[in-house]
This record gives sequence, structure tokens and C-alpha cells, in this order.
Amino acid sequence: MSTRAQLPADVGVVLVDHGSRRDEANAMMHDVAALFKAVSGLPIVEPAHMELAEPTVEQAFTRCVEQGARTVVVHPYCLSPGRHSREDIPRLAAQAAAKHPGVALAVTEPLGLDPRLCEVVLERMRTALDERPGQDAGTAASELPAR
Repeated sequence: MSTRAQLPADVGVVLVDHGSRRDEANAMMHDVAALFKAVSGLPIVEPAHMELAEPTVEQAFTRCVEQGARTVVVHPYCLSPGRHSREDIPRLAAQAAAKHPGVALAVTEPLGLDPRLCEVVLERMRTALDERPGQDAGTAASELPAR
């Protein structure tokens, strides 16, 4: 499976997290957006925070439109389907879209249940086990299932 998206160039993406009072947490969403842009090959990718920080969903949506997006896909960067991913983020996205007549909106499901996420968890476990002081006792990372 190719990691490059096969989507039209006029599709913009807004990746939305909750938002935090901690600058380093908010900065990570910018890093996620930059990584997603590089991996997907999509030219229009913007980070956003649902609350507590900028850019807001509306600001990110507008930035997508300013870059030529005719469709904006909003992705709740959340693990579980809850109130934020099912109600709050779609409502904020719809409010932003209403300010841009002629621009289509789609909202994705959150990350949810996906076997690829288990691979990430296993990799984090391998790293944690490899970094333990005196790691010769107990489970070693080599004992975890291989990729």
C-alpha cells in the first residue's frame, strides 16, 4: 500500500486535536501536520486545535481555502469516538465551512481501532524495554512480537 494519497490537489486537510494550555503539546500538532503532509504528499495540510489554542478549526479551514482547497477534510486527531470527535469538531467544521460557500466539507472518523496502531504501541514498548537500566533481567524487546 502506498503512503502517498491519491486525492485531488485541491483537497485541503485540517488535523484537529483538543488543544492544550501547554505549548509543547500544541506544537506537536504542528509536527503531526508537517509529517502527514510529507508522508501523504498532499499540498494543503493545516493543524488546528478544538479549543484552548490557535490555530482554531476556523483559522485552519480558512488557510486551506486560501491555498486553493475546494474541499476540506477535517480529521479529529483523537483515539476514540466521543463527544469531541462526534459533535464538537464536526460542529466547528460546519461553522467554518459556512463562511466559505462553494467549498465542500467532509469530517472523518477519529483514529479508532486499527491494527496499525498496535504496531506503534509495540514499537513504543520495544523502545521502553531497550532503554531500561539493567535491562538484562526480565523481558527484553527481542521477546516482543516482530513486525
